Amino acid sequence: MELVFATNNKNKVYEVSKLIEPKIKLLSLADINCTEELEETQSTLEGNALQKARYVFDHYGKNCFADDTGLEIQGLQGRPGVISARYAGEGKSPDDNMEKVLKEMKGMKNRKAKFRTIIALILDGKEHLFEGCVEGMILEQKQGAKGFGYDPIFQAMGHVASFAEISVEEKNAISHRALAVKKLVKYLNML
Repeated sequence: MELVFATNNKNKVYEVSKLIEPKIKLLSLADINCTEELEETQSTLEGNALQKARYVFDHYGKNCFADDTGLEIQGLQGRPGVISARYAGEGKSPDDNMEKVLKEMKGMKNRKAKFRTIIALILDGKEHLFEGCVEGMILEQKQGAKGFGYDPIFQAMGHVASFAEISVEEKNAISHRALAVKKLVKYLNML
C-alpha cells in the first residue's frame, strides 16, 4: 500500500518511514509531483490537517495523511493556537513568533502551555483523526539551539530543559507530534 504524507519536510517523512511496517510505502508530496503550497485556512488544527489531506486525496487520488500543530498558552487564552506558524506575520519566522510570545508574556506568572498535533488520515475515502498533546510551560527566555519552531521556549512538564536542549530521541519519546504519529502508526500497522 502507498501512503502520501502531505508535507515537503523530508525529515518528517524519514522519521515516520522508520516507524511504519515495510508493507506501507511512504511517499512525500514531491514523490507525487505535488508542488503546490497546501493551504491552511481553517479555524482549527483538525480543520487544517483535514484540508491538506483532502486536497491531496481529491487532486491526486492517493491515500494520505497531513498534520497541523499549535502551541496553546493558557495565559494568552490559547494563543497562538492554530496560527502558531504565522503568529508574528505571514513570514512564518520562528524567531519573530517566539519574540512576540515572550513580549506578550512578560511578567506573567501563569506560563502553562501545551503543544497539540492533529494528524488527519484519509484511507480509501474514510477520514480518521489522531491527536498528540504534551503539557508544559513557556520559559522566560530562549534556551538551546536544537529543534525548530517554539522549541527554545517550551519546556515539557516534568523536565528541566527546553525542547531545544534535548536530543531528537528524547524529544521523540515525549513530543506532541511523536505521540500523534505513534497513534497513526498503530492504526496503520493493524491493517
